[in-house]
Amino acid sequence: MSASPASQVTPGTAARRTPVIFDLDGTLVDSEPNYYEAGRRLLAGYGLADFSWEQHTRFIGIGTRETLEILSRELGIDAPVEELLAGTNRTYLELARAHTEVFPEMRAFVERLAAAGHPMAVASGSSRAAIEAVLAGTGLDALLTTLVSAEEVAHGKPAPDVFLEAARRLGVEPAECVVLEDAAPGALAAQRAGMRCIAVPYVAATADDPAFARAGLLFKGGQGEFTARAAYDWLEQPVRSA
Repeated sequence: MSASPASQVTPGTAARRTPVIFDLDGTLVDSEPNYYEAGRRLLAGYGLADFSWEQHTRFIGIGTRETLEILSRELGIDAPVEELLAGTNRTYLELARAHTEVFPEMRAFVERLAAAGHPMAVASGSSRAAIEAVLAGTGLDALLTTLVSAEEVAHGKPAPDVFLEAARRLGVEPAECVVLEDAAPGALAAQRAGMRCIAVPYVAATADDPAFARAGLLFKGGQGEFTARAAYDWLEQPVRSA
């Protein structure tokens, strides 16, 4: 675990109730296996039966639509992206409703933030229906009610649009916010939004990505290293002005 200069503080500075914006997939919940299986089934239906987990990891942190646009172009799939998107979302929702695992320390972190009165939002590359289904199925919908899907903004991650929209809906300035992200495109989107970032890499091999190096707090060991206490202690430290 390491902290950038953004996490250094001036003694005696008052703590604030920092707004916190969560990525969903791979950050709050371990939904990537469901997304992989939905994509694998979709591609198999178009005669592409060898889509591997390793191939899937290229797209972690990128919105579903953007992923399908790339795959359609690279694999020569002769079908409209809207058709591919509908098929992927339909299968994913079936899988997500059957089972989605919340990372235990992330649940603890959300509960601690809620108890302390921190404004919170979810900003995800998933469809709004997928976000709502996952949060409802895990019980997190009671605490996380401000939601932004990449479908609701002009550009998905690594563009900052979803995070900026989340801040707007929370009624706060982007510079006040802290983002939790598991993927480099999301960490880059947070930087572009002018927000601090707590990075918890989902794919261990990406932990040295430059986007993570600029995070305010980096858990290089991913979810196995992340703790609600460490994240909250860092969040409560007043930020030293540049």
